[in-house]
Amino acid sequence: MTTHTTPAPLPGGLGEMDPLRWGSPDAATDLPEGARGLVEMAFGLRTTPAPEPAPVPASALGEAPLAALRAAVGEEHVLLDDEVRRLRTRGKSTPDLLRARAGDLADAPDAVVRPGSHDDVAAVLAVAVEHHLAVVPFGGGTCVTGGLAARRDGYAGLVSLDLVRMKQLLAVDEESMTATLEPGLRGPEAEALLNERGLMLGHFPQSFQFASIGGFAATRSSGQSSAGYGRFDAMVVGLRVATPRGEWVLGSSPANAAGPDLRQLVLGSEGAFGVITAVTVRVRRLPEVKVYEGWRWGSFTEGRDAMRHLAQHGLLPTVLRLSDESETAINLARPDAIGESGSEGACLMIVGHEGTAAQVESRRAAVTEALTALGGRPQGDGPGESWAHGRFDAPYLRDSLLDVGVLVETLETATFWSNADALYAGVKQALESHLEGALVLCHVSHVYETGCSLYFTVATAQGEQPLETWLAAKSAASDAIVAAGATITHHHAVGTDHKPWLSAEIGDLGASVLRAVKADLDPTGVLNPGVLVP
Repeated sequence: MTTHTTPAPLPGGLGEMDPLRWGSPDAATDLPEGARGLVEMAFGLRTTPAPEPAPVPASALGEAPLAALRAAVGEEHVLLDDEVRRLRTRGKSTPDLLRARAGDLADAPDAVVRPGSHDDVAAVLAVAVEHHLAVVPFGGGTCVTGGLAARRDGYAGLVSLDLVRMKQLLAVDEESMTATLEPGLRGPEAEALLNERGLMLGHFPQSFQFASIGGFAATRSSGQSSAGYGRFDAMVVGLRVATPRGEWVLGSSPANAAGPDLRQLVLGSEGAFGVITAVTVRVRRLPEVKVYEGWRWGSFTEGRDAMRHLAQHGLLPTVLRLSDESETAINLARPDAIGESGSEGACLMIVGHEGTAAQVESRRAAVTEALTALGGRPQGDGPGESWAHGRFDAPYLRDSLLDVGVLVETLETATFWSNADALYAGVKQALESHLEGALVLCHVSHVYETGCSLYFTVATAQGEQPLETWLAAKSAASDAIVAAGATITHHHAVGTDHKPWLSAEIGDLGASVLRAVKADLDPTGVLNPGVLVP
């Protein structure tokens, strides 16, 4: 086992995200010409003034708690200036951006506190309990379900616990193929540190460039390579957590029968039960070969049936995703061709293989044989390479569309294979009935032997009340998800947005269990109040 303590630089020069947009301000682009023509035809183009950062409400933090926080982490790590507080306000959902662009920064923290270690985090939590401060753990700020907008009523102040200083690769065990990472490492930083040793984590959600290791764990994230590498929660073998009740260390073996697996209480807990200060994950060797290709299917159902066949016959590639007819028609899966004419009545599947040359050759041959026998039509590596090149760019397109008066938002769910058609139809009907003239697109990006996810993208004219319009449509879609017996979220987490529907999924008794865990670990309720727990 080796130990490392040097933080990695952020690859690609990616720094703070724009407070009014997704991602790096330097990476923002105008709407592509092909997409511009599509938007003009579907919704018309509306020129909107460039949004400007709004004033941040004055900090409500009193001198006593402020002094205690400074004593806990050092004066230079307790920040009160408007710019930093603005950057730590909410996440990056379309409603978050609409509120920020309208000048609503009511959820801004009163202070941003940056601990440098587990002990620092524990000290901040002790201050929060003593002075009754709400604490919102902050990793990369990519949340899209209201998980960073904690309730502040009844608290003496709200603190953003910014984990940006906690970026160490703590240990690597190459014999066991595990690594221990601090929570503030962003996806590219973690991969860079592991890559130096010929290793990788292999977790690549769309938020990869800005999301953090702690955030992946706290939201039960799932990446675009989940078919081959698994969800993030399946990668986690150990956790260190700071709670108001003390330190909690979980994971002494790769598997056990020592009662319920308590790691699962922390994974997906969104900072409501404790603050994750270290994550031990299984790692893999870097792949020698990467190949991404496209396949065409006559319908969304045919493509899903092919995915099910691969999953149930042990033939899953590393990447497997399928766009429905509407998403394929506008080439949303091909960032370099958005808005160009797609193939009518066809669905595009992206298939990716990674590994040694021998592994890729063998698995690719088996998958090709299976997909051909099922009626798929190979499209070569052009569509796959296009997708791979722009796999993290969709949020930038969302912002470009907001700039010309088009509201774009996403939602996702998952269900068993036998229920996929009913779920797809129910959610699509709910969205279309509440958003006149909307484009409702869908793709499958995560598959299992027993079922799959459905990821919807919605585009509609903003109108005069875009926030209210979307929230009504999202509520109807959530009702449709529950009515279909599916999950309210497959990988975006609960936050505040999905909380009204959580009890319907886990039952009143399940909700009571979550409340009991919260009460035991966080008896004064200072951790992310109002998030997750019904």
